Amino acid sequence: MNLIKHMKLLLLLGLTAGCTYGQDPSFSQFFSSPLNINPALTARINSKWRAISNIRDEWVSPASPYATGTISFDSKILKNKIPENAVFGLGGMLMYDEAMAGVLKSSYASLDLSYNIKIAEGEGDHRLGVGFGLIYGHKQIDFSRLNFAEQFNGYGFNTNLPTGESALTNMKSYFSSSVGLVYSYVSQYSDFDFGIAGFHLNKPKQTVVSDPRQYLPPRYVVHTNFENYLDERIVLNTNAIYQTQANVSYFSVGAGLGYFLSDEGEDDLIVNGGLWYWSKNAIIPYFGMVYKKFQFGLTYDITISKLAGASQKPKTFELSLIIRGDDRPKGVIPCFWK
Repeated sequence: MNLIKHMKLLLLLGLTAGCTYGQDPSFSQFFSSPLNINPALTARINSKWRAISNIRDEWVSPASPYATGTISFDSKILKNKIPENAVFGLGGMLMYDEAMAGVLKSSYASLDLSYNIKIAEGEGDHRLGVGFGLIYGHKQIDFSRLNFAEQFNGYGFNTNLPTGESALTNMKSYFSSSVGLVYSYVSQYSDFDFGIAGFHLNKPKQTVVSDPRQYLPPRYVVHTNFENYLDERIVLNTNAIYQTQANVSYFSVGAGLGYFLSDEGEDDLIVNGGLWYWSKNAIIPYFGMVYKKFQFGLTYDITISKLAGASQKPKTFELSLIIRGDDRPKGVIPCFWK
């Protein structure tokens, strides 16, 4: 029984270590979750404001063992109190993340500020933006849904019995910080971004066993995005991201095309389609539509890792919905995330 007890404890500690030293939640449609990539992308939009919701469901089944969702809002502020060629942005994001069908629950909230200014001009504008974020996070493990050796009565596990693991407690809430830079080049027919960001720079403590060595490691991000009109009806969108956290890293790169179904000179109805590659993990086809202020995107992860050979193959869907404010200027590129 002691062996079973220790195996159960090691499994639980492995779970918490995975949360402590693992990666933050990531999205296949990273281009539709800008505040999760770089606080400097706050209010990097071609409208007054933007609201975004992302839902990711992994290993889809009645239990939905892995589920992640966000809702964010950002807007340009103080428009009449700063230089005309500058943009001051304010935004926030709420995120939930569940694993093991809700045994492990994580919640996050962020408040983000950005300042973006024109630094040079020619055929297009060269801009530089900086962003800062404050993050609140909380993780909780439902120990009542876990079984321990002391709860085995010879026929099964009685969860009403004590676990015998008095040292196990839930993690305390934490605050962490983020910072980012983004360089942009904007012309009449093209738009380019390159940015870097860091999250959890203060390494907040995260443990259920009172171990000061267990902390949430920093996450570093490098990203780029390029949009260009190929003709009056077709827009090319390409982007890539590289993230690393706790010696675990990945990159995703891909491209999509947007086609205007509306009459020439109008942008009320656009169909988007594309394909992305998530390193050693998945091929991700994308389909989306834009209608006036509304945009949605749908992806399905085609697994190419060793899990593709499992008897129960992963089924991962992701949905994004973006609503933009009014006063979107004519002639701008209908980017996937702006």
